[in-house]
Amino acid sequence: MKKILKIVGIVLLVLILLVILTPILFKGQIEKAVKNSINNSVNATVEWEDLDLSLFSSFPDAELKLKNLSVINKAPFEGDTLATSEELALSLGIPQLFKGGPYSINELALNRAYVNIKVDSLGNANYDIAKETAADTTAQASNGGSALSLDIQHYEINNSRINYLDESTKTFLRITDFNHYGNGDFTADKTNLETNTEAIVSFEFDSINYLNKNSLKLDADFEMDLANQKYTFLENEALINQLPLTFDGFVKINEDNQELDLTFKTPSSDFKNFLAVIPETYAKNLDGVETTGDFTVNGMIKGIVDEEHIPMMDIAIKSDNASFKYPDLPKKVEDISIDAVLKNETGLLADTYVNLDQLDFRIDQDRFSAKGNFKNLMDNPLIDLTANGTLNLANLEKAYPLDLDMDLNGILNANLTTNFDMNSIEKEQYQNVKSSGRASISNFKYTSPEIPNDVNIAKASLNFNTQKVTLEEMDIKSGQTDAKITGTLDNLMGYLFSDQQLKGRFNVQSNTFSVNDFMVAQTEETTNETENTSEEKETTPTPTGEEAIKIPSFLDARLDFNAKNVIYDNLTLKNTKGAVVIVDETASLENVSADIFGGNIGINGNVSTKNATPVFDMQLNLNRIDIVESFQNLELIQNLAPLAKALQGSLNTNINLSGNLTNELTPILTSLGGTAFAQIINAQVDTEKTPLLSKLDGQLNFINLDNLALKDLATNLKFNNGQIEVDPFNFNIKDINITAGGSHSFDNQMNYNLKLDIPAKYLGSEVGNGLASLTKTDLENTKVQLPIGLSGSFNSPQIQLNMKQAVTDLTQQIVAKQKDELKDKAKEEVGNKLKDLLGGNKENTQTTQDSTSTEEKSDEDKVKEAAGKVLNGLFGKKKDDKK
Repeated sequence: MKKILKIVGIVLLVLILLVILTPILFKGQIEKAVKNSINNSVNATVEWEDLDLSLFSSFPDAELKLKNLSVINKAPFEGDTLATSEELALSLGIPQLFKGGPYSINELALNRAYVNIKVDSLGNANYDIAKETAADTTAQASNGGSALSLDIQHYEINNSRINYLDESTKTFLRITDFNHYGNGDFTADKTNLETNTEAIVSFEFDSINYLNKNSLKLDADFEMDLANQKYTFLENEALINQLPLTFDGFVKINEDNQELDLTFKTPSSDFKNFLAVIPETYAKNLDGVETTGDFTVNGMIKGIVDEEHIPMMDIAIKSDNASFKYPDLPKKVEDISIDAVLKNETGLLADTYVNLDQLDFRIDQDRFSAKGNFKNLMDNPLIDLTANGTLNLANLEKAYPLDLDMDLNGILNANLTTNFDMNSIEKEQYQNVKSSGRASISNFKYTSPEIPNDVNIAKASLNFNTQKVTLEEMDIKSGQTDAKITGTLDNLMGYLFSDQQLKGRFNVQSNTFSVNDFMVAQTEETTNETENTSEEKETTPTPTGEEAIKIPSFLDARLDFNAKNVIYDNLTLKNTKGAVVIVDETASLENVSADIFGGNIGINGNVSTKNATPVFDMQLNLNRIDIVESFQNLELIQNLAPLAKALQGSLNTNINLSGNLTNELTPILTSLGGTAFAQIINAQVDTEKTPLLSKLDGQLNFINLDNLALKDLATNLKFNNGQIEVDPFNFNIKDINITAGGSHSFDNQMNYNLKLDIPAKYLGSEVGNGLASLTKTDLENTKVQLPIGLSGSFNSPQIQLNMKQAVTDLTQQIVAKQKDELKDKAKEEVGNKLKDLLGGNKENTQTTQDSTSTEEKSDEDKVKEAAGKVLNGLFGKKKDDKK
């Protein structure tokens, strides 16, 4: 007994050693075989990070795992990723390891894979990577290589995704959450294959989305004729979303084409099948839904598929006298009838068409019906539609679990027909559009978190004719705003059925229009990565907390308007009229006029919100506006003319201005550029209202600025790099002429210069009379120029009075006057001397000349001395005479 146990123990030990050592001994040999098989089979770069061989996980078979596998294309798709997988697991019999090959794979598992299939516009496919000269496994073995063959009995694909893009046919297929397995003998010419598939499918053809994240389940058995590449449906059941379908027929892959002969149908006729077609996201849970009537799908697809043909098809959808009611909703949808068919009778893609012969339903007393047909779907779709009925939109949410961002409400009435082709719509050839009938909505209320107030439409009615749609009436109210709108829509069909802006011309009449009622809450897009993949991303709008006025991007329209009151921020404009043209997120104002601040304003220009920062370019003409009101309410005036705070009166101004705007469409002052002309018609000055005038009034004791009255004072201004540059201008205070000019910034820092032409009498009676008696000059007509510099800010001004320059100017005037008088006196004495000379009195002549020279020098010195005393007196400081 002990001997037997010993033998058993030795055998077990040897087996354990073999299990442990086999992966180490054969790993390199198997990896070489895999690489040789791949390199001789495909024209692509195939790599993996690690190869793992185990005898435990799939015993009694050996399991080979390739970690982080990638397949990278070569030309013409060089560098593109064809496929990646976190793990590829292969199972093979253990005895094969000891034979040294060939190696036969009997199971395959692909985990967390991404397959990216592309076909370019020339028909090149990135999956066409098989080498035409690839040697078969037998040849490899005969050449001493270790062959790798696929003798699959079971395969599976787990948690994977597939993208298929065909640029030549504008086809895009996306499969996510893909799980599939199959059991069958792929070594036999004929065998049965048992499969199970679950996936989320999206399908787009020629920019039209036919499936959007629809759930697909297929539990099917196939008869496989591998020799003839023919696959026949046996027992099967499919679920598209929650719609059950069964298939019959076959698919055969030929050398030049694929051959299909399939039929499918719903296994039952319950109307719940119709609700099941709708993605579960929208149809919600169907448990407890009460239905009556039937719904059937019967389809046939038969023919060949190649570069020129598609299979013929006849897919009919029917329902008669059906109804449904969700358990948690109060309303019921009744009298449902559907009769639709998708057909192709030639096998040519262009001959595919859809007939909607009937679509009827009723909610309470409201009935609605539609019918139409859609032809030439792949080239230039021809559309013929008729709609008729009444709908209480609020009942839709009470009968069907809609998930909307807004509440539906209002009564919709429609009775119209339309016939058009999409090429005419896209080329704006509306003469080819044939429409007739009417549509109206009443008691409609639009609510959105993006706008502060509900938008209530009491009534709106449209009249359809051959080319245009007439908006006969529209009564709207939101917050303080009311409006009556009429007009025409040039391309309603183009807006509804194509990617076009809504074009038209409208007339708007309003008692009160408040811009604040339409402030739009700004949003930014947030990117969310879906689970299992970083490739697939979704964007959702997220409020930023800011409000902005956004000009609609979908409009290409002209609005002629007349509003008794327009409220913008804290401003109220009266009797506003003009036109606004909206296109490309830009509003152009044409000949807009309004009454404001006791005068009126004219506006021309444009505002654009197309870019992240709104911009504007405007011409403003303000006529006879009240200075006090405009200063209190317009930040632009406050920065344009800070001293206007001290004025009471009226002014005119013409402003040509451009720059950036805030989200509320108010100017960003530091960005402004342009010019302006300002004219004070008449104004009284109150120096106490501004520190600058108050301080200036205190230093100029010969002027009382409080008694100042300005009239017809005008100047030109320029906006440049955040500075307001004021051209020099002149005005008078009594008999004092003043010239002013300079600049200031929007933060109220200034640099101005004043020049005052002051009559000398204002220098003081004592000083003036002294100079007058000294020089025998009439100071009443003598003026002195006094320069004044203004700096600092308007609230904390710095004033520099250049009194020295004023006195120097006065001195020069007096000296010049004195010299003129002396010259006259000298002329008189020369005449006398000539007479004396003729009379022979030479000595007397010489004495007179010396006396004249001495007298002239003495008077000039006296004037200079007197001017010095004036300077000392004006600065309030008297210096001792130099000795």
